[in-house]
Amino acid sequence: MDNVTTKVMIGEVRFSYVHLFTPDQIDDSSEPKYSVSLIIPKSNKRLINDIKAAIDIALENGVSSKFGGKKPTGWKSPLRDGDLDRPDDNAYANSFFINASSRMKPGVVKRDKVLGKNALVQITDEEEVYSGCYGYASVNFFAFSTAGNKGVAAGLNNVLKTRDGDYLGGRVSAEADFADVAAQLNDDDEDLY
Repeated sequence: MDNVTTKVMIGEVRFSYVHLFTPDQIDDSSEPKYSVSLIIPKSNKRLINDIKAAIDIALENGVSSKFGGKKPTGWKSPLRDGDLDRPDDNAYANSFFINASSRMKPGVVKRDKVLGKNALVQITDEEEVYSGCYGYASVNFFAFSTAGNKGVAAGLNNVLKTRDGDYLGGRVSAEADFADVAAQLNDDDEDLY
């Protein structure tokens, strides 16, 4: 585990429950946070091993800083099994997932092909990053002990969108909704514009 830290670049993964531009309050007792659920295919064993190693380090760091000198039993892990925890959601099938959040707004970027292969630009249009698109997330794992709960959480740093994907949650694009209608319209139709 040499050179392993609590910070991991997680990707390429699918994004779900995207709240990157406006913080969202999960329940009445929590403060609003920026967040995203990162869906990680179980086939990406190397990434999963990197995540587990970082979680182990965060847990060990917490033994002295949060857990009173010993590893807690029944501690909560941020790496969850989609087949067990979300069995009715096909987007999480055969995947692990991590819910990452932050009080501070994360940087949200994409590649700019016009400026060059390695050029990144800020995404300001909230519609551009949505539940179902793909990308990378910079995440830092840390130990917590709050209200009797102990474990490791995932702090969200920044996000890189890499490509589009099908919307999750039943939403479809306007192009998909109206493809059949557009094919039936006559270009000479007065009501077209």
